[in-house]
Amino acid sequence: MKVHSTLGNGFQEVIYQRCLALEMEKQGLSFSREMQMLIYYEGVEVGMRKVDFLVADTIMVELKATSKLEDNHLAQALNYLEAYKLEIGLLINFGSKSLEFKRLTNEYKLRNQQK
Repeated sequence: MKVHSTLGNGFQEVIYQRCLALEMEKQGLSFSREMQMLIYYEGVEVGMRKVDFLVADTIMVELKATSKLEDNHLAQALNYLEAYKLEIGLLINFGSKSLEFKRLTNEYKLRNQQK
């Protein structure tokens, strides 16, 4: 990805977030940055969370700037997909020497759509 190849690793997450926003604008993608989304538990609003990016109102993008993606990062991103009722997400880590990314799917939502 251009942002990682240009900057390398070692910056704070917010720097990568700003650069990625510039790249998405150049590509003409519609997105919201740090959009506040409500979290519900059994139909009751229990809090809010800012998603790093919501692209085309359908794809959640969660950024990290850590030396290595851990299981808790993956679990967090998958929980966000379920909480936001989204089907697809990306978890991108700019903090490692090589760019790390994972495509995520909300399996629960996919199963319910197929019924």
